[in-house]
Amino acid sequence: MDLQRALGLDMPDSDLKKEQKKLRMYINLKLASSGQPTCADGYATAFLSTADDLLRTYREKNRLLTDYRCPVDQRIENFLQDYLGDLKDIEIPRLPSNTFVLDRHGVARELSLPMGKDEFRSEIVSSYRVKQGVLHNPASDRRTTKGSFHITEDGLPIPGDKKAVPRKAFAAMLSHAMNPPESLLTIPFTAEEEKPARMFVSLLLRPVVCPEIPGMEPEKTMEIRFFAPGNLVSNLDFVESIFGNGGNPYLPKFDAALDVEHWTGHTGCVILAPHLVNFTKKELGLPHWDEANERQRKEGMCWKAEDELYNDGQAFKITARDERGVIITILADNYYGYCKKEVKTQIGYSANLFGLAEEEHAGGALAFPRRNHGEEYGVDSRTRDPNYSFEELVKNYGSLMRVKKKGYAIDRKFPDVIYVPQDLRMDLNKQIISWWKDGEKQQIRLQPGKIYIQPNGYKIEMKKHPGAPSWRLVGTDAEGTYCHKPSTVSGGGKSEISKSLNDAVIYSPLFVDELQADLDRVQEIFDRDYTNRFKPEHVHEDRDPTRKPLSEERSLGSVIKLLTPSSSYTDEYNEWLESIPPRILALVLMIKRFYRQEWGNKWREHLTVDMVDGAPGHELKLHDRKVIASYLRVGFDRANKWRVFKVRQDFIAAEKVQMEDDISASVVVPARCIADCRPGKEEHDHSVKLVKNCEYRLFQRPDDAVIPGYDKQTEKEMSQPGNF
Repeated sequence: MDLQRALGLDMPDSDLKKEQKKLRMYINLKLASSGQPTCADGYATAFLSTADDLLRTYREKNRLLTDYRCPVDQRIENFLQDYLGDLKDIEIPRLPSNTFVLDRHGVARELSLPMGKDEFRSEIVSSYRVKQGVLHNPASDRRTTKGSFHITEDGLPIPGDKKAVPRKAFAAMLSHAMNPPESLLTIPFTAEEEKPARMFVSLLLRPVVCPEIPGMEPEKTMEIRFFAPGNLVSNLDFVESIFGNGGNPYLPKFDAALDVEHWTGHTGCVILAPHLVNFTKKELGLPHWDEANERQRKEGMCWKAEDELYNDGQAFKITARDERGVIITILADNYYGYCKKEVKTQIGYSANLFGLAEEEHAGGALAFPRRNHGEEYGVDSRTRDPNYSFEELVKNYGSLMRVKKKGYAIDRKFPDVIYVPQDLRMDLNKQIISWWKDGEKQQIRLQPGKIYIQPNGYKIEMKKHPGAPSWRLVGTDAEGTYCHKPSTVSGGGKSEISKSLNDAVIYSPLFVDELQADLDRVQEIFDRDYTNRFKPEHVHEDRDPTRKPLSEERSLGSVIKLLTPSSSYTDEYNEWLESIPPRILALVLMIKRFYRQEWGNKWREHLTVDMVDGAPGHELKLHDRKVIASYLRVGFDRANKWRVFKVRQDFIAAEKVQMEDDISASVVVPARCIADCRPGKEEHDHSVKLVKNCEYRLFQRPDDAVIPGYDKQTEKEMSQPGNF
């Protein structure tokens, strides 16, 4: 896929102004070649004047080819001829022949505002140029779909919750859809000209229906054509940004029928016609009440008074489809969500006819576990992975880095990425990273803003605590887990699965009951003998069980593991762990987090509480500074108050990359069909599901972002330039 043409990606920021100038010239050239008024500046006017004879020749050829349709449009019209051909006294409508073809990403967006202006308003849409791009506000922004889904009769079966519409009425709607009011045809780009351009705009999409089955079947797509009156070009900008531009349908390169390996054989068509809500039932050919059948009376597909509006004048969509593989939908609304949902519906239609594949209302994210290592890293066994070495890293990827004599390397493209040995120590207080090379100790400075990557891919960074003035070492796993939430109903959490927990974490002081009594319990934990905690068959799991919790040879993670019940431990030891109150355990881990070796056994002297009204308070302080703990907000109680829980001292939210949100295509195949999939003979009887997100840009309502500071990820992303 050409990412720049289809999605507007890989465009250097320095070229944005040049690209806009090219787009405006291209738009005026297309308008002139279609016989429409232009709004060119001086240079463009001179160019168009020079090319006048060429453009006249082009227009004359188009006139002679008025009856010609591009291959995809011809397939749609062939279906209409078959589907409506037996109706009497009906002239079968044709698709627009002279449309402004949106054949590359960005053209629709440039068309949505008057040339050189930052604002456009009409009865159905308001558009504004903002720092993040172009913002469109449709007049209709609805979420309810009750009574709005209508399906034409004499095709595939119609579900009971949808309204059945006679083919004659569908033909009438299609005819009226092809003849919108002049004001609706006005293209915003030329709206301020004395004679604005008035025409349809059209777009080709090629959304994914079935993912690639590696080594067996290539990815399968369908073709979908969008037609909209010029005033609604922003709707096409919206779907193009999500699904990508499918190219110019008049060129063989973009003809799905010539791409037999990747085409499912199915064709879709979506026509925007918001003016249809103004037509009466009688005008659309619906029967009188006396002539209607029971279902028509029940669903309102008949009339008693001649002025009754179809669907009570409310927005709707009507679809015609059968087993031949062509589906046509008319949207009597300009709500952007309907455009996207219709693509989703047509992908599902194609998947059902294609077989084995499925369109899923799914959500998903790639989650990379992270750990708070406190002030030291490299003490536990995580860093001593015998399967990886710095020498092997340099051998395989040396061309990507600048290797230093001390035994580390700097990435050539991203100098903030530092490659370090596998066996090392990081000391946050001393800000030193050290390791041994050829019998000599090497060290470099530990710095904020740098990303340190070990040969096994584990990533360590200095991160400032978001609720306190302290810093900590944070590690991120090299491999993530794909969390896929399939076939989800609306409101089922498909978007939430990809959101970080960080915005649900609050930072507040750590409280104790009675400080000295609590510290006595902590002292018991520090002084305990841990050498006999394992069952005989698991004693090998601790390289040195004599290490005390405050030993520099035990990391914070090691202490957490030491004090967490496990099947490797004896029943007696697990019972003792269960008896430790949560507040005491939190206190133990907090002390370990801030402990310095020079404190020795006098660590209690560093912890205090204030005296309040002559009695010890409960807010814990370290060196007269409040100790800040992390708490997770989880829903509300019956009094509508937050339910808050203390999280573990080493907790830090996983790093996530959103992979799906709403529309995904999937296929289930035997594991044996995929090379290197879950090796092992016993596994080859299982099946695996392959999933691909159908959207190149994920569109979701950032509901929580209305609360300042609650959804920081959305706040950051929505403020980026070129978003929309």
